[in-house]
Amino acid sequence: MSIFNEPKIDCHNHVFDPDRFPYEEDNFYYPAGQEKGTPAQFMRVLDAYGVGHALMVEPNSGYGPDNRCMLDTIARSNGRVKGVAVVANAASRSELEDLKAQGIVGIAFNPALFGVKYYADAAGLLERMAELDLIAQIQVVDNQLVDMLPMLKASRVRLLFDHCGRPNPAAGLDQPGFKALLELGRSGNAGVKLSGYAKFSHLPHPYEDTWSYVRALVDAFTLDACVWGTDWPFLRAPERIDYGVLLKLVERLFPDANDRRKLLWETPCRWFGFDPETDKGAC
Repeated sequence: MSIFNEPKIDCHNHVFDPDRFPYEEDNFYYPAGQEKGTPAQFMRVLDAYGVGHALMVEPNSGYGPDNRCMLDTIARSNGRVKGVAVVANAASRSELEDLKAQGIVGIAFNPALFGVKYYADAAGLLERMAELDLIAQIQVVDNQLVDMLPMLKASRVRLLFDHCGRPNPAAGLDQPGFKALLELGRSGNAGVKLSGYAKFSHLPHPYEDTWSYVRALVDAFTLDACVWGTDWPFLRAPERIDYGVLLKLVERLFPDANDRRKLLWETPCRWFGFDPETDKGAC
């Protein structure tokens, strides 16, 4: 069976619809032109490639903590989409409860953009998230995870790391941040997204300098804690990226169909609460 016919969940993507949901004022970056990706456009992409569900991530570009565009998309999706929201570190339990009721399964932490010190006061937020079984989705770069570890280990929240932890391919598998990520994987207390290769690779597609990192992550986390995502609509990409090409790369990296089913379907269904009997993409 071709990967285009297999059940799939895209676990990292964004929507931008400034005509209906204008961008925040004074935002650091405003997606425009081909970088915009409306909910309607994204649903057509999912249908075209047989993708049953999507885990949508609130983008800091354009919207920041204004989650309305993503929440509207989730509300209109009939259960096809869930989301990861952006909130202030001081967000209350009631705010988190309201987001969870609207299909939010996690909260995004982005030290790669804001720096580690930005989250120095986030321990309380993590505790409230743990009480509500909300995932902490974390995007670090290079060795930032080392500085984040004390707070993360002290929390009871489930951890999910974006884009393979964004290691530096030139620094090798023993770089401190990546070693810390592998240790978390072996502990069984975290998951990782095999996604965003273009964000940390030093090479063009098929990003061969990232493959040893992917293999190391799968070995440490196992496919029971690995999920896949595209990062559609590929904001600020260094070169053209196409959805189908990324799917073929999954097929190349994971030639065994049973491995792909676990990565693309079974694990994200379990982690994010999608109905495994409802494969809208393969119907």
